[in-house]
Amino acid sequence: MSECSYVIEGGVTGRDRLRLLSEVMGPESRRLLAQIRIAPNTRCVDLGCGGGDVTVELARAVGPAGKVIGIDTDTVVLDIARKEAMELGLKNISFECHDVTRWEPREDFDVVYARFLLTHLSDPLEVLVNARKHLRPGGLVILEDIDFRGHFAEPDCPALQRSVDLYSATVKNRGGDPDIGPRLPALLRDAGYQGIRMQMFHPTALEGGIKHLICVTLETISARVIEDALATPSELQETIDELDAFARDPRTVLGGPRVFQVWGQNVR
Repeated sequence: MSECSYVIEGGVTGRDRLRLLSEVMGPESRRLLAQIRIAPNTRCVDLGCGGGDVTVELARAVGPAGKVIGIDTDTVVLDIARKEAMELGLKNISFECHDVTRWEPREDFDVVYARFLLTHLSDPLEVLVNARKHLRPGGLVILEDIDFRGHFAEPDCPALQRSVDLYSATVKNRGGDPDIGPRLPALLRDAGYQGIRMQMFHPTALEGGIKHLICVTLETISARVIEDALATPSELQETIDELDAFARDPRTVLGGPRVFQVWGQNVR
């Protein structure tokens, strides 16, 4: 079976980062769901749902007669997601703790969605093949994932490149692919999906937004970087401080990973 080894710190700290991530990526994810036009009264599953930000958007799309399940392994984050969904009054949403690489649902779905999940999997194809088994005929798989090589800075920022190298190494050390985005169409074809479509966006900022997220991401992989002996604590802190100073300067430009949005249909 495929394995998932998430390199970014979870729990309450992880949820805070996921909120920031949704501030940056949320508008494009919502635009994608609106473009695809998920039908009301349908059943959806959000694999690797994290704090449930997209799970909530799916629940709104399918309406009160539809159903959405969010799947993740982080019990602390799932508890927060349940509380937030309850506060929003969404009764068509639930969260379950499962390893997505081993999960076998009791029922089929109309939509399988995953954002920034496949990059962490040692065998993403296996997960996509298994997902197709649980998609109804005509059902959709919708993916958003990264090409971490897309980061850029103006002017040049050596700390950014060190950050990209450290993140990429920690993911690769655990069997993931930090640059999986451009591979998604081929993975869907190999898994048997048809009618595959793709588009891409590139988050960039002068202030806040992706600039802040880049810094937070480096901070939240610190334990893994040290564990893997990729940098000493002092070297890592120096990179974090340099990157943070660069990001806080309103004269600089930072671009994050390219984000690929790919979807296909289960035609049987």
